[in-house]
Amino acid sequence: MSDKIFVPFSKATQEVFKRLLDLDATTGAPGTIESIPASNDKINIMIGLTGDFSGEIYYCFPKKTTLEMVKIMSGMEIDEIDDFVASAMGEIANIISGNALTGLSEEKISCDILPPKIIVGDTASLSADGEECRIINAGIHTAIGDIDLDIKLKGAG
Repeated sequence: MSDKIFVPFSKATQEVFKRLLDLDATTGAPGTIESIPASNDKINIMIGLTGDFSGEIYYCFPKKTTLEMVKIMSGMEIDEIDDFVASAMGEIANIISGNALTGLSEEKISCDILPPKIIVGDTASLSADGEECRIINAGIHTAIGDIDLDIKLKGAG
């Protein structure tokens, strides 16, 4: 059942990167992990998921990749992750997630997304916190760097 949710998010990521950034993206083979590791050099965008599936979608962008993406979108050189950069990355994650909902609906899966939550810098590990869940993880590879796509499904032990 996890493929039914993973594939639309992977496909939407590839399509949005191509359309908005003119970047080809490939997705590595998905696996499962216990927690989403924190890092000082990443921006994590979390989108809540409700409906037939419940959980969160995490887009984990390294700082260098983030700044290059915003440069492509805005045409501006930016050296640090600020409110503008965080907002831009939140919007990309929101667009990807919205497009993935279309793929889910084609599979007769009804879900909705919540507004993005942006987590920058040194954050606590985003773990399962004792709740029954499954975290599906895969790398998305592009010419400007890689990102992680993590899907945390509640009640999917």
